[in-house]
Amino acid sequence: MTKEQLVAQIIEQCKKDGEPVTLEEATEMAEMEIKANSNRRYEKSEKKKKSPTKERKVDETKHKLLSSTKVLIEGFGAVTLNVKNESELTFSYEGNKYTFKLVRHRK
Repeated sequence: MTKEQLVAQIIEQCKKDGEPVTLEEATEMAEMEIKANSNRRYEKSEKKKKSPTKERKVDETKHKLLSSTKVLIEGFGAVTLNVKNESELTFSYEGNKYTFKLVRHRK
C-alpha cells in the first residue's frame, strides 16, 4: 500500500469515526504507521538447539512380573512371539494371537 493510499484510508476512517483530520495530520499518521511496520527484525541463531534426550527408566518390578508370566504361558504350550520392553508380551496359543500389556498405575 502506498503512502497516498494510506493517507486516503486514514482520512476516510476518521470521517467515519466523526473526527475530521487535515491532510497534514493524515500524512503524519501514515508516515508513523509505515515506520512502525518497517522496524521488524527477524534474527536467527547460528547454533541449532539440541533437544534434551530423556533416558528411559527400566521398571524392574514389571520386568519380573512379565518374565514370570512368560514362563507360565510357555508352560501351557504357547509360543512367545514378541516381548516389548518390560510392558508387553505377545504370544500365540492354539492358533490365536494374544497380548498381555502390563501397566503400573501411579498415585
